[in-house]
Amino acid sequence: MSTMSLALADSATMVRRQITHMRRYPSLILQLVGTPVVFLLLFVYVFGGTLGNGLGSGSGGRGAYVDYVAPGILMMAVAAVAMGTAISVAMDMTEGIVARFKSMAIARVSVLTGHVVGAMVQTAVAVAVVVGVALAIGFRPNASVLEWVAAAGVVAMIAFALTWLSVAMGLAAKTVESASNLPQPLVFLPFLGSGFVPTDSMPVGLRWFAEYQPFTPIMETIRGLLLGTGIGSSGIAAAAWSAGIALVGYLWARKLYNRQA
Repeated sequence: MSTMSLALADSATMVRRQITHMRRYPSLILQLVGTPVVFLLLFVYVFGGTLGNGLGSGSGGRGAYVDYVAPGILMMAVAAVAMGTAISVAMDMTEGIVARFKSMAIARVSVLTGHVVGAMVQTAVAVAVVVGVALAIGFRPNASVLEWVAAAGVVAMIAFALTWLSVAMGLAAKTVESASNLPQPLVFLPFLGSGFVPTDSMPVGLRWFAEYQPFTPIMETIRGLLLGTGIGSSGIAAAAWSAGIALVGYLWARKLYNRQA
């Protein structure tokens, strides 16, 4: 077999390892999915009536708000999986399994590839659950099949970027506990963007941060694709942020992994 074929085979083995972990520890998936779902239900049923009336749309109320907030909850789900990935990587690095892998004739890149692909599978599950719950409580997108595919592509794009960043954070962490803290700000960034309320309702300083942080153009792009509100330049900004985060995360992760492994 060629070097590339061996690397792909080793990577497939590592992906199966991650999926096996997912099956053996379903509580982790429930935790990663449960937090965004709880926030979705909380904001829609507790705050949705008031916040929906403040959106300025024709219908207003809880129905309008669930349409608005769904993209922000999706980003919370993506970030929650990224946090779990950092913990998983840190566990591998601190518990000695990577040292065992070093002594085996496997492709070095396959260890990180397994974490990345495994995290993408987890993200797909989390996003599917969140979308299903949102549809059940009144989320009514009017997107075409092509627009749904494009929105899924945007979610996959930022998930891939945050996964590499979280892999690097997991490698940089000295303990599993610190690995759980490093990516935590990612979970709350949608709150400081357009995920839950429009940015034009915020004070000037916070509004500036909200409009120029990475999650806002991503959420606006998803919202525009699914609800037909238009995306303007948000699509370009979302792609640029995703590419930049992915590149930084990959280079950082590779540097740390080569140094430690």
